[in-house]
Amino acid sequence: MLIWGAVWGAILGLMWPGYGSDFKVVTGALLGLAAGWTLRKVVRKEVEAAWRALPAAAVQPQAGGTPPVYVDQTDTDAPLFESMPETAAPASQVAAPAAAEPAGAFFADTLPPALPEAAPAKAAPTPRPPAPPSAFDQALAGVRNWFVQGNPIVRAGLVILFIGLSFLARYAAQAGLLPVELRLAGIGAAGIALLAVGFRQRVARPGFGLLLQGGGVAVLYLTVFAAFRLYQLVPQLAAFALMVLVCALSCALALLQNARALAFVAFAGGFATPLLLSTGAGSHVALFSYYTLLNLAILFIATRRAWRELNLLGFVATFGTAGAWGWMRYSPEHYASAQAFLIGFIAIFIAASILYARATPLRLGWGVSHAVDHTLVFGTPLLGFGLQAGLVQPFWHGAAFSALGFGATYLLLAAALLRRAADGYRLLVECFLALGVGFVTLAVPLALDAQWTSAIWALEGAAAFWVGTRQARWMPRAFGLALQLLACLSFFGTLGQPVSAWPLAHPGFVGAVLIALPALVIAHWARRPLPHSGSRWAQGYARLEALLPTPLFLYGFILWLQAWSLESVRLLPAPVVDQPMTAAWSSSAAQWLMTGATLLSAAAALQWALRTRWAAAAWPSRLGLPVLVLALVAQWGVGHHVTDGFAWVAWPLALALHGWLLHRNEHAGADLLNPGWARWLDWQHTGTAWLLMALVSDALTAGIDHARLWGTAWASVIGVASATAVLAGLTRWAGRANHASARGRFAWPLNPHAEAYYWRAAGPLALLLWLGAFALAWTSSGRTEPLPYIPLLNPTDLAVLLAMGALLLWRSMVNAAEPRPQGAGLLRQPVFWGATGLLALVVLSTVWLRVAHHFFQVPWNAWALYHSFVVQTGYAILWTVLALALMVAAHRRGLRPAWLAGAGLLALVVLKLILVDLSNRGGGERIIAFIGVGVLMLVVGYLAPLPPRAIERVDKEAA
Repeated sequence: MLIWGAVWGAILGLMWPGYGSDFKVVTGALLGLAAGWTLRKVVRKEVEAAWRALPAAAVQPQAGGTPPVYVDQTDTDAPLFESMPETAAPASQVAAPAAAEPAGAFFADTLPPALPEAAPAKAAPTPRPPAPPSAFDQALAGVRNWFVQGNPIVRAGLVILFIGLSFLARYAAQAGLLPVELRLAGIGAAGIALLAVGFRQRVARPGFGLLLQGGGVAVLYLTVFAAFRLYQLVPQLAAFALMVLVCALSCALALLQNARALAFVAFAGGFATPLLLSTGAGSHVALFSYYTLLNLAILFIATRRAWRELNLLGFVATFGTAGAWGWMRYSPEHYASAQAFLIGFIAIFIAASILYARATPLRLGWGVSHAVDHTLVFGTPLLGFGLQAGLVQPFWHGAAFSALGFGATYLLLAAALLRRAADGYRLLVECFLALGVGFVTLAVPLALDAQWTSAIWALEGAAAFWVGTRQARWMPRAFGLALQLLACLSFFGTLGQPVSAWPLAHPGFVGAVLIALPALVIAHWARRPLPHSGSRWAQGYARLEALLPTPLFLYGFILWLQAWSLESVRLLPAPVVDQPMTAAWSSSAAQWLMTGATLLSAAAALQWALRTRWAAAAWPSRLGLPVLVLALVAQWGVGHHVTDGFAWVAWPLALALHGWLLHRNEHAGADLLNPGWARWLDWQHTGTAWLLMALVSDALTAGIDHARLWGTAWASVIGVASATAVLAGLTRWAGRANHASARGRFAWPLNPHAEAYYWRAAGPLALLLWLGAFALAWTSSGRTEPLPYIPLLNPTDLAVLLAMGALLLWRSMVNAAEPRPQGAGLLRQPVFWGATGLLALVVLSTVWLRVAHHFFQVPWNAWALYHSFVVQTGYAILWTVLALALMVAAHRRGLRPAWLAGAGLLALVVLKLILVDLSNRGGGERIIAFIGVGVLMLVVGYLAPLPPRAIERVDKEAA
């Protein structure tokens, strides 16, 4: 290869314009020498990599201690189609042709020596591989090895001889010593002489002989090229025939001597012949027909020799030349012929890759397979498809159909190899399968839009994951998951509002469903550990795969809901161009479409979880309460109420389904319901009661809205009325099960969640009701249009009085509970009675405010009410009557704290008389206030003196 590089470097240098001829020849030869060394280095690395891939057992000595001797197992005497045995041979008997020749034998000067006997393996740790040398170190090592290894004298001599012949021809031409025909004939004779001497030395000195023959072939190619290009002594067709003849004879010599280097030189000249002899006006049909013949010759050699270098030479020369021609000369009228040649080239190199694998057995960890030439296996479809895409660019979906054709071809080849050769071609079958699946995957985005592409990729990913599961292989499963990710990115990357006249029949819905279902299926398959090969990579992937089922299920479930979300925002096509499109669903219908789809999907997932005992599938069904809360908020956002349209039917059904989900989840079993989820479900009972209060309040709001009573007392009592109704209902319904010992006779949900309703749900509700009643009594004017205002029989007074009654009823029920809920002791403390008394005082006081507003025309604002002597007089008398009633009741029951509270209220009245009422000079209200309060205080003093302390009362009773 070094000699070949120097020869062609000198030729190219001679053709380069400018500078002197000698300088160009020497410089071109040196550059060609460097290029040849670089190419040789690359090829040697490929060979060495294949050599190192073989285990040590492949070169163990035979029984009896005789080391194995190099034998070319692809010789002509060996059968061409001998299949591998069904059972794996012993390690000591497995040898590969690619391994039988050591690294660098392709350019060695002698045949490879017998392999040394392999040393016994030692149980020592594998040393860490040294760092790879730098490019400069590799260059120095290459120069040193070229002069030290092999037969450097012969190599240098051939290069010098070639340059000397060039100088001789140039000198003879300049001096006019000999005719040009005679000079070229002499050079050709020197080439033939080198061939003859080299062939005679093929047995005694095979390495020396091969070098001489290679040099002779190079001289002959140079002679024909010079006769045509430089001196125009030979017509183009004759020069072409002579170069083909040189190529054919060189190949025959190479096959006769089993010399792949000589064959490489011959075919290199053959592929270069049309390029060197081209005048720029030739036919591409002739060029590619000639290349087809050369490639068929290489394919024929591949049936008898595993010479990978020839395959690579034909591959690079063919696709390189085809690509350059396509870029510079191709036009649409060349399509038919170019398409035929491209298909032929691809078929030839696919066949060459199969033949190479057949002739190259390789022992792997799981058994004996055949080696794979990755350059041919993967390079052929990649470069071929690139050229094919350029050819079919003018056609509709041409690239998509081409990719589909490539995929089908490789899938059929994989199936054929798998059926005929079983595990022998496992590596090649896997490569063909990967290429087939890859091209089918590529065809989808080339033919369809992003949403359909994502759907097809998701389905394909599920199929790949299923194949990996059945075959216990991790790479197809990883590929399937990667396709799921690509499908998701492709789908959301072009997500928009769908337009369709038919429900569910649009790419948005169908695409999302076709992405969601494969994800759910893959999550179902991966919920249990899947088998794998046990390799280090497989074990690492298995650890990652164990974390994926739950996230993958949630991802699929969310995409399923996304499909319904896209349906809910679907637009109808405009009946006339340039008119705006309308929504297919109303805002209320779209909201209930999403809510219903979510709850029903969660119910289906729960049934799936119960059948398969898969806990993750039950997770969506435990989010029913948040879904309903979001539905209510969304309903409020668009200004709708629970009684609008069909919502009055939908809400009861949704609540019933939510209750069913809670019941089924709580009875699912410990394997599906851990303690954390159990606590969450228990709190959902509490949240459901609060949601019910919001629904009742919204229903009342809808009634006020329909009756147009905003700004009246009817609208102000909505919150208090709904809280009162729910608190009274919880007290009446859940309070029946306030004894834990008797709770077993009640059905679910009171057993076991009664306390969640009558204490956890009702407790915050009671506090909210106290605050709401306080605010309502203080702020509501009591307008009752269209009805007249009646004290205590108007919405405001009735609402706050019923609220107080519900609070007292609830307190009584909680105090009777056994066991008493944690924190319920506060209801027995004076603070509760103080809060209740304060609320009662405010309620009764504001009743008088509304009476003064409606009957005495006092404006309803803080300043007017405070400065009204009618209001102040009424307050004085009312508070004194309240104090009287409280103190009399406390006296009769011996409740000293209550009596003191009444006395405090009475003191407040006296203070008010002094600070407020006394300023009303000459007013009749002041007279009434003072006389009335004084008389009532006398009555208090007579009827309700201060009760004795508890200790004094006990002493009197004891006496």
